[in-house]
Amino acid sequence: QVRQVESGGGLVQAGGSLRLSCIASGSVFRDKSVGWYRQTPGKEREFVARITPGGTTNYADSVKGRFTISRDNAKNAVYLQMNSLKPEDTAVYYCNTVIGAFTERYWGQGTQVTVSS
Repeated sequence: QVRQVESGGGLVQAGGSLRLSCIASGSVFRDKSVGWYRQTPGKEREFVARITPGGTTNYADSVKGRFTISRDNAKNAVYLQMNSLKPEDTAVYYCNTVIGAFTERYWGQGTQVTVSS
């Protein structure tokens, strides 16, 4: 059973924008923080952004000021608006729920973001 699905990735030129969506099955995001993460070959998955049930956000320093995380609880959805994209943003992007200080281990297929020069 698919727990959450990421979409919205693609190929974009440097300086462009993409909007990623993370849609949950049922109410799996209810009363939970949700984070976005990214991973490239040979590197560990890294934190990108997180949003609490009430809408409080925080970001990795590398994306601060360029990315915006948001959520629509009625739609069981979390979004990541990515502006001013750089080639170093190229990665597979994943979303997942967060309980306390720890991210839950229900990783999906992610969505590929490729930023060209």
